[in-house]
Amino acid sequence: MADIPLASLSLTHVHYNPHDPLSFLSAWLALVPQALCVCYVTLIWASREVEVVLMFAGQLGCEALNFVLKRIVKEERPKQMLGKGYGMPSSHAQFMAYFAVYAGLFLIYRHSPALTHSGATLHFWVRVLLALVLCIGAGAVAVSRVYLNYHTPRQILAGCCAGVVCAFSWFFVTRLLRIHGWIDWTLDLEAVRFFRVRDLVVSEDLVEAGWQRWEAKRKLKRKGARDQMSSKSE
Repeated sequence: MADIPLASLSLTHVHYNPHDPLSFLSAWLALVPQALCVCYVTLIWASREVEVVLMFAGQLGCEALNFVLKRIVKEERPKQMLGKGYGMPSSHAQFMAYFAVYAGLFLIYRHSPALTHSGATLHFWVRVLLALVLCIGAGAVAVSRVYLNYHTPRQILAGCCAGVVCAFSWFFVTRLLRIHGWIDWTLDLEAVRFFRVRDLVVSEDLVEAGWQRWEAKRKLKRKGARDQMSSKSE
């Protein structure tokens, strides 16, 4: 066994300067796309929301495009970087740009829960703020790739542009799917119904709706307990 050469799993094998706090932070930022993939799968399994499925499908398509573009352009990474593979465009920057822009478009233009006028206005600006935070986070991940010498600024910019184009294009496609009834048609398929896929997050604040159902259940439980105590006292 000692003579068998070992290989390193490069999926999360990030080089950084251990004496530089920013380099250490950048190494952790490099793991954000992997963490988001875990979040995607978790949300799909837990919520069964078709909008999350659509967003993840676009994310996978964006990654497939990056794979093709890298092998067409065939531009090397910075000379001081010891990693393998092509660097144009940056897959991290493209991944995060797509995620931030598509999520932002959803929050601002597609997500419309039924609220009062004042509540809707506040909720809208909260969504705008969340979209801005997502864009800042995506920018931080992109900059970290330059700081770690995995990409040049040009490769990062190309990745961001590709991700933004993918996000807008896929958001437009999914809008057409909704307008022409393809989403509803898909949700009525027996195979899709078997997995209990639904489309609530567009028109409903799932946190608020879940909280209201919980409160109603708690009130019924308290009322039942009071009625039981009253019957015993009688």
